[in-house]
Amino acid sequence: MTKNIVIVGAGYAGISAARLLGKKFKKNADVTVTLIDKNSFHTYMTELHEVAAGRVEKDAIKYDLKRIFNKYPKVNLVTDKVVEIDYDKKEVIAEHQTLPFDYLLLAMGGEANDFGIKGVKENGFTLWSIEAAERLHDHIIDACYRAMREHDAEKRRALLTFTVIGAGFTGIEMIGELIDWVPILAHEFKLDPAEFSLKVIEAMPNILQMVTEKEQVKTRKYLEKKGVELVLGDGVAAVEADKLVLSSGREIPTYTSIWTAGVQANSDASEFGIEKARAGRLVANEYMEAKGKENVYVAGDLVYYEEPGNDGKPTPQIVQAAEQTGHTAAQNIIAAITGGEKHSYKGKYDGFMVSIGSRYGVAFLMGKYHLSGFMAMFMKHMVNLLYFFTIRSFFYMGSYIRHEFFDIKNKRNIFGGHTSGKGNLLWSLPLRVFYGSVWLYEGVKKAFGLFGTTSWLGDQVVFPFPWLADPVSGASAAEATSGASQAATETAQAIFGLSYAYGEQPMTVLDGMPDWFASIMQFMMPNQEVALFMQKFMTIAEIGIGLALIAGAFVWIVSAATVALVIMFSLSGMFYWVNMWFIPVAISLMNGAGRAFGLDYWIMPWLGRFLDKKIYGKPKHIYTLKEKR
Repeated sequence: MTKNIVIVGAGYAGISAARLLGKKFKKNADVTVTLIDKNSFHTYMTELHEVAAGRVEKDAIKYDLKRIFNKYPKVNLVTDKVVEIDYDKKEVIAEHQTLPFDYLLLAMGGEANDFGIKGVKENGFTLWSIEAAERLHDHIIDACYRAMREHDAEKRRALLTFTVIGAGFTGIEMIGELIDWVPILAHEFKLDPAEFSLKVIEAMPNILQMVTEKEQVKTRKYLEKKGVELVLGDGVAAVEADKLVLSSGREIPTYTSIWTAGVQANSDASEFGIEKARAGRLVANEYMEAKGKENVYVAGDLVYYEEPGNDGKPTPQIVQAAEQTGHTAAQNIIAAITGGEKHSYKGKYDGFMVSIGSRYGVAFLMGKYHLSGFMAMFMKHMVNLLYFFTIRSFFYMGSYIRHEFFDIKNKRNIFGGHTSGKGNLLWSLPLRVFYGSVWLYEGVKKAFGLFGTTSWLGDQVVFPFPWLADPVSGASAAEATSGASQAATETAQAIFGLSYAYGEQPMTVLDGMPDWFASIMQFMMPNQEVALFMQKFMTIAEIGIGLALIAGAFVWIVSAATVALVIMFSLSGMFYWVNMWFIPVAISLMNGAGRAFGLDYWIMPWLGRFLDKKIYGKPKHIYTLKEKR
C-alpha cells in the first residue's frame, strides 16, 4: 500500500525534511513525498534585510524549488496555499486541490508578532517575507523622493528618520544595512546626510540577548560610532503613520517604523486544530510529533518543544533549529514507515552571527570563540555557502557568490567593493587577440618545424624524458637537440628574468622534473608510441587554443586550460620564467573577454540556457502534481 507523505512549507525545516525523505525513499515506489508551499521558491530569510536596504536584488534570495530538488525526483512540488486539514479523512485541503496523506509534517514557519500593539499592522513594516522586504524597500525610496521635494524642514526630517523596533538579530542587521544605505540615498536624492536619523527602540535594557556581553558591547560601540540612537528600556505604545509613541510618552516623528520585536507561529496554522503554546506555536514532543495527532509532525519556527536542561525554553526560532527539527521529524517518519527506532531531538547550535552592514559583524561560535569585524563577516559568508553545499545546490552557491561579491554595487560587500565592478570588456580585446596569436604561432611552429625546430607531428619524440630514449641509440631526438642547443650556448649562462635582455640565456622554471611528476608522466606516456600521440595532440591543441582565443569562443574554458598547460610544461622542465606571463594573462581573460567582438557573445548565453534547461528543467511560477519531473 502506498504511503503518502505531505510536507507543508518550503522553509529551512521543510527543505531539510524533504531532502532526507527524498533520498531515503528514492527507489521506493510505495512511498510518495509531496512538498507544498504557497510560493514556487524558497526564501533565504536571513538575508531579507539586504533586499529591504537595497544591497541585493530580490532574486538574489529567492531560490526556485525545482533547482533545489532536481536531484530528488521523489519529491513532488506543489504550489498552493493550504487552508484546512481534515485529520479524519487524512487530507490536506489547499485552495486549488486536495492532497491525501498518511504522514503529515507542518513546517510553515513564523511571522511577525505585534503583541496587539496599536498601529503595528496598519503603519509598521515587517521583515518576515520577501514581499514585506520589497514593500519596505519601496517605501524608503518613496520617503526619500518625498523628502527631496519637501520644504518643511521638520516633516523632511521625519521622512528621513528610520526607526527599527527590536534589537534582536533581525533588528540589528536591518539597522546595519541602513547605516550603509543612508549615504547612498543622500547622494542619489541630493539630500543632506545630516538630516537622516537612525534609531533602535528596545524594551529590554540590552541588545542582542542571545549573544554574550562582549558582542553586545562591541555592537553598541559600533552603532553609536555610526550615529545610531539606541533607545533602550522603553517599549512601544503605538505606531502611527507619522510618528512612534513610546511607553515613556516620548514621541518620535517618523514615517518608517520597522517592526522586528517578535515572532510568532504562522497564523494559518492556528486553524489546524493542534494545541498551541506561547506565540501560537504548535506543541510537539521530543520526536516532533504533534500533541494529540497521530502521524502528524511539526518542525521549524512553528514547533513548540521545551528542550531538557534549557530552563523550560522552547527550541529557538533560528535556522539551525529549523533544519534540525525538520531532520528529526523526517527521521521519525522514516522510522514509522520502515519500523526503525525513533530519534529524539537534540539541538546543537554552533553559534550566532550578526552582520551589521556589509563590512562589520559580531559572532559567538562554539560557545567560546568571539569574532568581530572582517572575520565575523567572513564566517557568516562561509556558513551561508555551507548551507548551499549541504542542500547540494551548487547553482545557488554560485549565485550567492556572484550577488554578494561580484555584482554588488556601491562597495557594499566584505571587501569594500574591490571584487565587484562592471568594466568594459572591450579593453580586453587586444590582449585576447595577442594572446591567441602567441598560442597559434607556437602551435603552427611545432606543426611545421619552423625556425629550426623539430616538427611535433613527425616520427621523432621531442619530449626530454629519459624513459623515452631510443632503445638502439640510447638517446632520443630531444636529447640530441638539447645537446646541440647546449653546445651553441656554452658561453651563455642561464639567467633568471621576467623579460629577455640582449645576450642573456633565459632560465627554465625547473631544471628537471620532480620525481612525483616524473612518475605521473611515465604513467601517461610509458613509451614512444604514446609520446608521439601526445605531442601531436598537444600541437593541435595549441593551434585550437589560439584560434579559439582569437575568435572569442569558450574563452573561460580555454584560458583555464592554458593555465593547466603552463603548469605542466613548467613541471616538465620545458618552460621559461620569461614566459610566466601566460598565467596572469589567462586569468585576466577569464573575465568574460570572449563577449567583446567574440563568439562567446552568442555561445555563452545559449550554452547557459541549454544547460540550465537540461539540468534543472524550466522553472515555473506554479508547480503541480501533474508535471513530469
